[in-house]
Amino acid sequence: MAKTNGIHVAVLGATGAVGQQMIRTLESRGFPVGKLTLLSSERSAGKVVTFNGQEITVEVATPDKFEGVDIALFSAGGNISKEMAPEAVKRGAIVVDNTSAFRMDENVPLVVPEVNEDALHSHNGIIANPNCSTIQMVVALEPVRKSYGLNKVIVSTYQAVSGAGAAAINELKDQSKAILEGKEINPEILPVKGDKKHYQIAFNAIPQIDKFQDNGFTFEEMKMINETKKIMSMPDLQVAATCVRLPVETGHSESVYFEVLENGVSSEQLKSLLKESAGVTLQDDPANQVYPMPAHCVGKNDVFVGRIRKDLDNDKGFHMWVVSDNLLKGAAWNSVQIAESLIKLGLVK
Repeated sequence: MAKTNGIHVAVLGATGAVGQQMIRTLESRGFPVGKLTLLSSERSAGKVVTFNGQEITVEVATPDKFEGVDIALFSAGGNISKEMAPEAVKRGAIVVDNTSAFRMDENVPLVVPEVNEDALHSHNGIIANPNCSTIQMVVALEPVRKSYGLNKVIVSTYQAVSGAGAAAINELKDQSKAILEGKEINPEILPVKGDKKHYQIAFNAIPQIDKFQDNGFTFEEMKMINETKKIMSMPDLQVAATCVRLPVETGHSESVYFEVLENGVSSEQLKSLLKESAGVTLQDDPANQVYPMPAHCVGKNDVFVGRIRKDLDNDKGFHMWVVSDNLLKGAAWNSVQIAESLIKLGLVK
């Protein structure tokens, strides 16, 4: 049960794109906030944010600010999380971290409530929010896994620039305007800020998200591979990923090929299953050109699934198209959803 005087919630990274979305989500969900503490770097401190009609001043994040906090939502970068999360836990807070800092830590549950809510019972003060592209895929795959088993997943992503932050959004807009006006462009952000080379994103597709690893996959691709196995508790699941950045502001899209274990499963069975699944909206009517698109998913919490069809050569193979707002279900909403689950399960003391 929630505390009678409400939950003391802290948001670290309150002025960033995800942090702002977290605040809006807490408000729109009617989350039982008794007190809201907003934290950021010195550069952003002092800004005023309105929450439930009340003006709250953003403060500099220091360990003592977590005194009395029940749930702390983190979205301020991995290094900050590594520094501040243990301090928050020491002071009694449960941290829901939106960075990659703790995702593969065996002592930290990696949670998507529609998939593995029960993993919250094993938390030691820190809960990791998965990568945005992983979240939407496992929400779509979990009902399939539970009903028909799962053997292999191959995913190609088409990811929005908002996943790389506000600077990447501005770069897309500035480049688009410059190219349309016949002006020179000077890419500085994508694919990876501070890397050796930067490429045009406007009117282009960049087959690199995050840095390349020694195995030829990017870090984003390895996140999807490893996180999917951990969330689903399937260390032997075959997973491969190719992640591509597109000139879309918000909303990640994914082409997912997967193989079930059972024989004789039909695409109609999968459609019926997903239509009734929590957190999923089915949009699948090819005859009337109905399918999910990122422009239509912005501002919505669900994962949208369509174009479900059986593979032509493998009776156990299927294809589907998965779309979601990467700032909502891919970040802010999943974090708040975890916080709601903590209350529901009686894990907030």
